[in-house]
Amino acid sequence: MNAHKEQGMSRSWAVPHQRDIDALVRAEHHDPFSILGPHSDGADGQYIRAFLPNALSVQVLARDGQPLGALEQGEVPGLFIGQFDHAQPYLLKTQWAGGEQISEDPYSFGKLLGDMDLYLFSEGNHRDLSAAFGAQVMQVDGVDGVRFAVWAPNARRVSVVGDFNAWDGRRHPMRLRHASGVWEIFIPRLAPGEAYKYEILGSHEILPLKADPIALATQMPPETASVVAKPLQFDWQDQDWLQTRGDRHRGNAPLSIYELHVGSWHCETDDVGEVVRSFNWRELAERLVPYVQQLGFTHVELMPIMEHPFGGSWGYQPLSQFAPSARYGSAEDFAFFVNACHLGGIGVILDWVPAHFPSDTHGLAQFDGTSLYEYGNPQEGFHQDWDTLIYNLGRTEVHGFMLASGLHWLKHFHVDGLRVDAVASMLYRDYSRKAGEWVPNRHGGRENLEAIDFLRHLNDVVALEAPGAMVIAEESTAWPGVSQPTQQGGLGFSYKWNMGWMHDTLHYIQHDPIHRAHHHNEMSFGLIYAYSEHFILPISHDEVVHGKHSLIDKMPGDRWQKFANLRAYLTFMWAHPGKKLLFMGCEFGQWREWNHDSELDWYLLQYPEHLGVQKLVGDLNRVYRDLPALHEQDCVPQGFQWLIGDDAHNSVFAWLRWSSSGEPLLVVANFTPVPREAYRIGVPFAERWSEVLNSDAQVYAGSNFGNLGSVETEAIPSHGQPLSLSLRLPPLGVLILKPQ
Repeated sequence: MNAHKEQGMSRSWAVPHQRDIDALVRAEHHDPFSILGPHSDGADGQYIRAFLPNALSVQVLARDGQPLGALEQGEVPGLFIGQFDHAQPYLLKTQWAGGEQISEDPYSFGKLLGDMDLYLFSEGNHRDLSAAFGAQVMQVDGVDGVRFAVWAPNARRVSVVGDFNAWDGRRHPMRLRHASGVWEIFIPRLAPGEAYKYEILGSHEILPLKADPIALATQMPPETASVVAKPLQFDWQDQDWLQTRGDRHRGNAPLSIYELHVGSWHCETDDVGEVVRSFNWRELAERLVPYVQQLGFTHVELMPIMEHPFGGSWGYQPLSQFAPSARYGSAEDFAFFVNACHLGGIGVILDWVPAHFPSDTHGLAQFDGTSLYEYGNPQEGFHQDWDTLIYNLGRTEVHGFMLASGLHWLKHFHVDGLRVDAVASMLYRDYSRKAGEWVPNRHGGRENLEAIDFLRHLNDVVALEAPGAMVIAEESTAWPGVSQPTQQGGLGFSYKWNMGWMHDTLHYIQHDPIHRAHHHNEMSFGLIYAYSEHFILPISHDEVVHGKHSLIDKMPGDRWQKFANLRAYLTFMWAHPGKKLLFMGCEFGQWREWNHDSELDWYLLQYPEHLGVQKLVGDLNRVYRDLPALHEQDCVPQGFQWLIGDDAHNSVFAWLRWSSSGEPLLVVANFTPVPREAYRIGVPFAERWSEVLNSDAQVYAGSNFGNLGSVETEAIPSHGQPLSLSLRLPPLGVLILKPQ
């Protein structure tokens, strides 16, 4: 210690320039590593500087704990400086008013992120961003700690703050990697579980503390800090599932999806039925997997589980695109849930929102004091309908950020698909805007070219990085080629929600049967465009909230007719071309609209009508999976043949579904409460057709009006077919028959 004094070298040589000190004290220094930490003294030794406001004293120890000397505090409170004969790794032993701390010096470590990480990030193509940026638990030079990295190119200074430094932004200012605008620091001996945020000095002032955009964990809302999380460690046992899921997702496979909101499917309740808490992922798996197996659905689709500050957004306004919500447990708990679903033969689809984000001050809005993640112009960057901000996907780093988020769930959590929310709002610059309220693209058009590029890139990359996974578009317009390959000019999605079919058929079924003759085409219009895309027929959460009534409560008539209508509608849906999606509660006819703050009304299953709907859904899924005619040719016109589409007077429809090997099923729907005797329908062959399913069966709490299980063909041509059946059509019922 002090060897340089003996050589006549003044200690002032180690004191930084006054403007550097002033910037350090004001927490405005743009390059703290140039001032703090170890620096050569020009000979064999080093001087060490540490800025530790409110520290009482600082000792320097060798890595083996041997004392090397003290750092001295001069005229500047908190700035400690010392000179040493030999340059060597060291520890700082700091005395605080509340105790003693021994740790390596964060400013003794060199640059952290590799050039390739920074290059791929800047290029918008870093496909494993969640393992590079954010808070990474790791060893650097043999030292355990946490490496932080955050993109804030327009910030003057960025610091990591948390309980570990008393939320003092002067303590851990970060190093800027200039070419990429990424700030980084390694904080030794920091452990998982620590809450943290970034304190950012913008061009003019310190901004509200920001959560980490690439946090892997968060505090429980309404708390808003990010949490240091150890890398996901889970013993996956689903390799067989992953190897076969590609076949399960093809257009010729049965795909039947149960959509649910994790926090309100089943909850722990008290004696009076009030919700005490939501179940965690492990408890949910224990209850949900056998239920979904019992009902025969092939997949579950979870409304967004990425961390979101406002529960009333149902997850559709997420701020942590890489962190599962703390409401339901840890990342390991979520991995357990996905693994349990796969072992139970159930796929997992996540709703995912790359379109927009909420404007909460701790989030992405004005992240470094500028419009970084969002468009700067409110006519591009502000979503009027949802009071949210729109991602600027034309910026390569934002493009790459969202690409990495999608891959994060598919790769790290083995998720089987992403359902992309609000695709229409992404595709059109004038979405929900009046003339003069939107900015045209570079060609003067209304298409959002950068969002289109992003969606195509996403779908191409998912096909490479997560083989067999699906990407599904919630897209409500007539945009062409949503589910066509990108090589053919399409967007490359696996499937598209058929919003038109949903609106038309729900509009029809809500009419009193006496008026349905005037709306007959609403049930058949979907067949005109049924093969223009790979479609999913969605009866989703959006249809049972905000005064739209529950599915059963949309139905006209008395109690019996409401249930008969519901059973007929669901059977019509399962027999119609297109994959299936049904929101929780609809499968047993919940009367009230869905409420995210309470669980489903499971008590209704004590009543035979509700139990009958649930049994019907289970049987529909089994018939759908077992009979190839109902799923093999969903996406091609050869799988469907109209027999009767024009009997508006009787509100009757009849058609054939064909398997690829030429095996037909006959579907007949009667949407009036009038039982019809001797209704003749042409069929192509066979001597006898048996009832596979009758939505009016007694087992479903129906009137049991039907054909006693089967009916003989007659040599009477009808509807262009050589033979025909004389059928008894149940009131408000649908029949499915197969040839013997």
